[in-house]
Amino acid sequence: MSAVYIVADNIYSPIGATTAENFEQVKQGISGIKQHHNTALADEPVYASLFDCADFKIDKQLTYTRFERLLIASVEDALKDSGIEAADKKTVLILSSTKGNISLLETEADNPELNNRIAMHTSAKLVAAHFGFVNQPLVVSNACISGIMAILTGMRLVQSGQYENAVIVGADIITKFVLSGFQSFQAISTEPCRPFDKNRTGITLGEGAATMVLSSNAEYSDKIKVLGGAVSNDANHISAPSRTGKELKQAIEKALSIAGLKAGDIDLVSAHGTATSYNDEMEAKAIALAGLDKVPLNSLKGYYGHTLGAAGLIESIISIQSLKQNLILPTLGFKTMGVSDAINVCTKLTPAQLKTCLKTASGFGGCNAAVVFSK
Repeated sequence: MSAVYIVADNIYSPIGATTAENFEQVKQGISGIKQHHNTALADEPVYASLFDCADFKIDKQLTYTRFERLLIASVEDALKDSGIEAADKKTVLILSSTKGNISLLETEADNPELNNRIAMHTSAKLVAAHFGFVNQPLVVSNACISGIMAILTGMRLVQSGQYENAVIVGADIITKFVLSGFQSFQAISTEPCRPFDKNRTGITLGEGAATMVLSSNAEYSDKIKVLGGAVSNDANHISAPSRTGKELKQAIEKALSIAGLKAGDIDLVSAHGTATSYNDEMEAKAIALAGLDKVPLNSLKGYYGHTLGAAGLIESIISIQSLKQNLILPTLGFKTMGVSDAINVCTKLTPAQLKTCLKTASGFGGCNAAVVFSK
């Protein structure tokens, strides 16, 4: 199968509008997480990484919602210097999200028009039309592995020869609807999240968007490659992850096999690391079972919060920058090991010779995903 290269990317988040801005902020230990007291979001103050709403005013005609404006801003920056044309018949757009425009249920009257407006395929078509994509866009929505699944979908479509280029964009916004769902699970932390830490108390949510442009064109052969990836499912519980970690381990091992690598070839693990009690414990077990417990590992949730459908893309792009700059980022909020399998959680900015990175994710419904990047 043909090689798949990462031509261009963008991260649009509360700490930066470009990938370069975001990576610089993260290198300096700057987080987007702050305490917000907004009664439209929650009755009590809550920690989250949120945009200034003034930046995303929605017109009365709802031509583009706040969610869609995020998608457009991210795609626009990624495409501008990529050399990839949206109107090329060999280019496809893939949208990744968990909630899309679901927040319109909070503000709009219930009618058939609203039902169509909140459908993710409606947003995908609007964004595709904005840029002039000629192929029908695809939507990938599978809980918190959506971003990685979208990357793998794009990789496979390019490898198959169906398309030469894939533009993958993911986004989610945080509203009362979304926040209250996590609160109902008692999963929201009362402080900024602390992945893998002994005193972790739960998730911190975040808003953001990210775009990754893939291509099989050999002119990009000097770029980072997507070597392979895989998904699995616990078939265990609707919201709680597997207690053994065996199913995520299966996804990791399958991803390594497809990439033609062994555990000893991985230089960095970018973990899901949501800072919930069960996720971090399960993920640590899976990483240890896969023989990666000594590999430097980080979670980026302390910088961005959990950005849901954008998380796999944002965190993959930051990890790719780590490969390019040979820097391992610390896990913000981590102080004391709080999982039973001792993994190598990075606590400071560390220069290192890096070639390969494994990115993992897990989500509700027992879904798991892993993808491997290499320079």
